[in-house]
Amino acid sequence: MKVLIADKLESAGVEGIRALGCETIYEPAAGAEGLAAAIARHTPAVLVVRSSKVPAAALASTTGLKAIVRAGAGVDNIDVPAATAKGIAVANCPGTNSIAVAELAMAHLLACDRRLVDQTVEMRAGRWNKKEFSTGGRGLKGSTLGVIGLGAIGQAVAKRALAFEMAVVGWDKFLTEPAARALGIRWAGSDRAALLAMLPSCDAVSIHVALVPETQRMADAEFFAAMKPGATFINTSRGGVVDEPAMLEAARSKRLRLGLDVHAGQPSAPQADFSTPAATIPASVLTHHCGASTDQAQRAVADETVRIIRVFKETGRLENRVNG
Repeated sequence: MKVLIADKLESAGVEGIRALGCETIYEPAAGAEGLAAAIARHTPAVLVVRSSKVPAAALASTTGLKAIVRAGAGVDNIDVPAATAKGIAVANCPGTNSIAVAELAMAHLLACDRRLVDQTVEMRAGRWNKKEFSTGGRGLKGSTLGVIGLGAIGQAVAKRALAFEMAVVGWDKFLTEPAARALGIRWAGSDRAALLAMLPSCDAVSIHVALVPETQRMADAEFFAAMKPGATFINTSRGGVVDEPAMLEAARSKRLRLGLDVHAGQPSAPQADFSTPAATIPASVLTHHCGASTDQAQRAVADETVRIIRVFKETGRLENRVNG
C-alpha cells in the first residue's frame, strides 16, 4: 500500500508507517498548491495531512486514493464533501491533542488574569511598573469557569480548572447531567437557552467545540451580551465559532479579556503577515494556533496515525472515519 505524507509528521510516525511495509512518500512541503501534483505523481492509496488544506481541486482527478488521514482532531482543512463524492474515506485522530490544548487554555486563562503579556512588554521596554500590575488580577481560586463543549479537550480543561480550585460549570450538546456530575462539575444544559443562562455566572468562559454548521458563530452578539462584564473569553477551538466583530465590540464595551489561539482569517501558511484587531484589546493574549504543538501531542498524533493506517492495511476498515 502506498502512503503519501504531504505534511510535517513526527519522524516516529513516518518510520512507523514504513515499518508497516507501506511504500511511504514523505513530502511535507507539498502544501495545498502542490498537493494535486503530488497525488498525481505518486498515486497513493492513503494521504496523510496535518494542517495543509485539501481542497476539492486537489481531489478532482484522483483515481486510486482510498483514504485521507488527518493527523490531528479537526477536519475543517479537508473538503470532506468533495472527498465523499469521490468515494474517499476521511479519518482523524480525536483526543490525541486534548492535553496540549487544555494546557494552552489554562495558560491563556492565567495569562489573562495576571496580564502576563502586558507585563512582559513593559519589562522588555525597560519599564518597571509594579504600580500598574499590582491590581487587577482576580486569581482563579473561587472563580467560576464555564466550559462549552465537554469532549476530550473540554473535560481536560475542567479537570485542570478544578485543580486550581475553580468552580466549573459545563455545557455540551450531547453530554448528560449524570456524566457532568461524574466529572465533578455543575451541569448547565445542552440547548441554546441553557448556554445563555450559564454565561452571566461565569468569570471566565472556555470554548471547545468542533467547527460545524451548527456551531458557526455560536459565540455571537447575544452570547457576548450575556457574559459578565470583565470576564475572560478563551478560544482554542476554531475562529469560525466566534462572531469576531461581536466579540471585539463586547471586549471594548464590557472590558472582556481575550485569550485566543485561533483567529478569523488566519493564514494557512506556517509564516505570513497577519494583523488581527484583537491585538488592540487590553490584556489580550494571542497565540498562533499552536494548541496541539507540543512534543507530547505530536507523538500521540503520530502513534494514532500509524495505528489507523495499520488497521486500514490489515482489514480495509478506516477507524475514526468522519464521512460515509
